[in-house]
Amino acid sequence: MNGTTEPTGGHADPDRRVRVVLVDDHRMFRTGVQAEIGRTEETGVEVVGEAADVDQAVTVITATRPEVVLLDVHLPGGGGVEVLRRCAPFMGAVENPVRFLALSVSDAAEDVIGVIRGGARGYVTKTITGADLVDSVFRVQDGDAVFSPRLAGFVLDAFASTDAPPVDEDLDRLTQREREVLRLIARGYAYKEIAKQLFISVKTVESHVSAVLRKLQLSNRHELTRWATARRLV
Repeated sequence: MNGTTEPTGGHADPDRRVRVVLVDDHRMFRTGVQAEIGRTEETGVEVVGEAADVDQAVTVITATRPEVVLLDVHLPGGGGVEVLRRCAPFMGAVENPVRFLALSVSDAAEDVIGVIRGGARGYVTKTITGADLVDSVFRVQDGDAVFSPRLAGFVLDAFASTDAPPVDEDLDRLTQREREVLRLIARGYAYKEIAKQLFISVKTVESHVSAVLRKLQLSNRHELTRWATARRLV
């Protein structure tokens, strides 16, 4: 039976190989991961493709059909959850399924739970060592669930709790930036304050708020605040 494990470093069989795609919108980070784990003769990891946004990720994954995808949570085009949604047929394949391991700077519970609900097999943060990341990749290839310390607790709490909400399809419709604006609106920030905090224009804030209201079918910021409070997003 596959377990929920923490990365332990190294992998047992030096002759094993795993084909990996890196999905992250920071080129320097992808370069660093490639240098750290992509020495195939030493690590057994062969990096067969890279992508910086959702559309690129789907294209590369479709073309290469890797065993494992290292997936950042926050990506242009809809985030890691959107990649998972569009690649669901590959994850569900009877033969040679593509498995996803989230690799993110975020350790927020909602990010962890969101991608696990989307189908990812694990979630590790970018503080992970190269050896532990290699180990995690092979464990995910084997079908194990792998989490950085304490992140597994978020998932266990979310799925074990009898009053845990079902998959929130409304929240999943929002982009990462729209969620950030939503939280700040719900906390009572003015548009100018939000613009300053997120380094965007007031007009862009207004556009995000309009998009959020439309997607959630709400009429004003008061309804939006109630909606966010009910989901403990504030």
